[in-house]
Amino acid sequence: MKVVAAYMLATLGGNASPSADDLKKILGSVGAEADGDRIELLLSQLKGKSIAEVVASGREKLASVPSGGAVAVAAPAAGGGGAPAPSEEKVEEKFEEEEDDPDLGDIFGNAFD
Repeated sequence: MKVVAAYMLATLGGNASPSADDLKKILGSVGAEADGDRIELLLSQLKGKSIAEVVASGREKLASVPSGGAVAVAAPAAGGGGAPAPSEEKVEEKFEEEEDDPDLGDIFGNAFD
């Protein structure tokens, strides 16, 4: 993945056709090891292609990949065996503000004055 990232950085920097030395230089600048075999493999697969074409092709492939899962919805058992829904009263109680909140000015002294 770091070889691909180095290739992308080189092309974003204006080098439309980065060489193996260019990629090694980029990887070396951040202290990453440059695997020559992976660099050569990537360069051979991208030879003659623009990075825009490769990204567009990848987007098309990703569009066909399912990205969500099925959501399991449990139906309540016959006879109302499910848990009762909380009443509005209980929900409102949870969101009421407490009136005994300490004044932050007392905690921090007069630092905010």
